[in-house]
Amino acid sequence: MIGEYKRKSPSRGNINPGATIQDVALGYQDAGIAAMSVLTDEEFFGGRNSDLRQVAGLVKIPVLRKDFIVDEYQVVEANSIGASAILLIASILTKKEIDTLSGLALKLGMDILFEIHDLSDIDKMSQNIKIIGVNNRNLKTFDISMENSDELYQHLPKECLKVAESGFQTAEDVNLLFKKGYDAFLIGERFMRSDDPGKSASIFINDLKNLVE
Repeated sequence: MIGEYKRKSPSRGNINPGATIQDVALGYQDAGIAAMSVLTDEEFFGGRNSDLRQVAGLVKIPVLRKDFIVDEYQVVEANSIGASAILLIASILTKKEIDTLSGLALKLGMDILFEIHDLSDIDKMSQNIKIIGVNNRNLKTFDISMENSDELYQHLPKECLKVAESGFQTAEDVNLLFKKGYDAFLIGERFMRSDDPGKSASIFINDLKNLVE
């Protein structure tokens, strides 16, 4: 399970203005979250680089810089602020750009979450990328369809770690895609909109364990 720290979003506005980075990060880690995603884009998500730097200093789990990475400077910057991995969104990059950015990230010791939204995005995937994510949110309309992860699964490279992203509300939602074959799940607003994101994540994970067992 990948938890997320996000102040706001373009489609939903402010999410949890009172949540502190320390409480959320340590709460997630205590809950058993395997990795943490941090939004660093300020214009659309209210994030900043210092958010990720602070999270990286607090937790022992991997930290993903979730941003619109489009140039090499941002990759070097991600490494300098403590990111363990970067997000590369296929729909906003060319195949050549993805090869260049992913190659640099790997040289710097970071992993890459390669995010796709439809079948055509897979053709842009660089061979050195080992983690692929399917986003259930349409970036143009912001509509969410859980069927996106279901439909695209059969086309994902078998050797890759497979991540389903966005739209999860219940443990049952996650369990359905876990049975499908997904390895990890990125959950943002579901936890962040609660009064205590760490506690919300803990309850969610326990509910999921009960379903799996």
